Amino acid sequence: MRTLLVHPSGLMYSEIFLRLEPLGVERVAAALRAAGHEVRLLDLQVFTHEDLRRELQEFRPEAVGFGVNYLANVPETIDLAKEVKRRLPGCFVFAGGHSVSFIAAHVLDQANGALDAVLRGEGEVAAPLLLEAARDGGLGEVPGAVTADGTCKKVPLLLDSLDAPRPARDLTRRRHKYFIGVLDPAASIEFTRGCPWDCSFCSAWTFYGRTYRKVSPEAAAEEIASIREPGLFIVDDVAFIKPEHGDAIAAEVERRGIRKEYYLETRADVLLRHPEVFERWRRLGLNYMFLGMEALDEEGLDRYRKRTSPDTNIKALELARKMGLTVAINLIVDPAWDARQFTLVREWALSVPEIVNLTVMTPYPGTEIWHTESRKLTTRDYRLFDIQHAVVPTNLPLYEFYRELVKTQSVMNRKHLGVAAAAQTLGIMGRHLWHGQTNFARSIWKFRSVYNADRQYGDHLRKVRYELPVPDHRSVGPAGRKELYIHERQR
Repeated sequence: MRTLLVHPSGLMYSEIFLRLEPLGVERVAAALRAAGHEVRLLDLQVFTHEDLRRELQEFRPEAVGFGVNYLANVPETIDLAKEVKRRLPGCFVFAGGHSVSFIAAHVLDQANGALDAVLRGEGEVAAPLLLEAARDGGLGEVPGAVTADGTCKKVPLLLDSLDAPRPARDLTRRRHKYFIGVLDPAASIEFTRGCPWDCSFCSAWTFYGRTYRKVSPEAAAEEIASIREPGLFIVDDVAFIKPEHGDAIAAEVERRGIRKEYYLETRADVLLRHPEVFERWRRLGLNYMFLGMEALDEEGLDRYRKRTSPDTNIKALELARKMGLTVAINLIVDPAWDARQFTLVREWALSVPEIVNLTVMTPYPGTEIWHTESRKLTTRDYRLFDIQHAVVPTNLPLYEFYRELVKTQSVMNRKHLGVAAAAQTLGIMGRHLWHGQTNFARSIWKFRSVYNADRQYGDHLRKVRYELPVPDHRSVGPAGRKELYIHERQR
């Protein structure tokens, strides 16, 4: 079948800090192509809705699939699915991805016939089966497929091996638009899937059902060698949990003489337990690291079930500094913060050399706090579920909350992306501009147009057409956590 896969538009923070290639959609594209389908891919992070309309007219796809990893993209996806149906009434339209997996039946109901099915779980196995069923019948028998009546007869399947399919990067156009921070341009790669921790605000572990799988070192190194971009973002939820796996990939990279510049995410306790692995990757080109500290105090860490301590976080930062790594820290803003707490965070952020990012505590479907968060949601507008807006009651008046949030973000922005800081990275910017790369340079000047209290407060006043389901408020103890899983470990 002629199949067009679509990645939705970028979110608020991707207007400045990063724009990542649609790795999941690329892998599904590769799986569909291997099954004999003619596949095209359009990424609306770098293309427009008008480009999509032209693609529909020229390609005349028989199937259109949307990759919906983020809740904030659900309204756009539904509207585009409706437009596809208007233009191509016989086209089979489906969606899949992380976030939509947890609310598949609800999204189908809101789409009102514009979506023929939603795939829950990993798409590489199920998407070829789904298109086969769309042609020959039997949609209800596809593992993980939720059909128009809201039913899912068979549980989603996990890939037997992460080694294949390799992402169909040749289908992704305008690849020079993908970047993360100063890695411009940058491709993305995954070495593992899943996370053995169970943080209350996260749905990575519930999506994969506490499973943890690894790409073989040989396949990982071969893929790295095939990527032409000089920068590479390792998208694993926690990099190098298994030190022997990180070492084995490093050995293969060394043997092939590959040289890249790397950015990865990990936990403070993992870095402290296995510093030798990160030091080895430092020699291979690891320059940037993202650490999800989430909170500065014991109380906050316990609330999010990070299973670490403030002392561990500080020691990890000290170790990363000794390694010469540029570190970005994430802190979760609790909507219950008052002005004093914002002030304390600003003071702390200015006292450390690291980059400090803020995300707003958000109960997502698939997380424990979606069910257990006692404060009622103030909105169910999908578009506000982007970790940049408050969706539960704030201690401060909402506009004042955004003023404090933006003030804090502005302090951090001036520290690392302001004019004075830019002077220190002039050489990096010059090299990017010399090669025609403008993503990082543009990000320095865009902050005020993207992050401002008027815009964020105004987003709450927009007309709401699509809303999240009402959460079922209940406690989720250890015995009941399996009810949150999309995948279960296969025996």
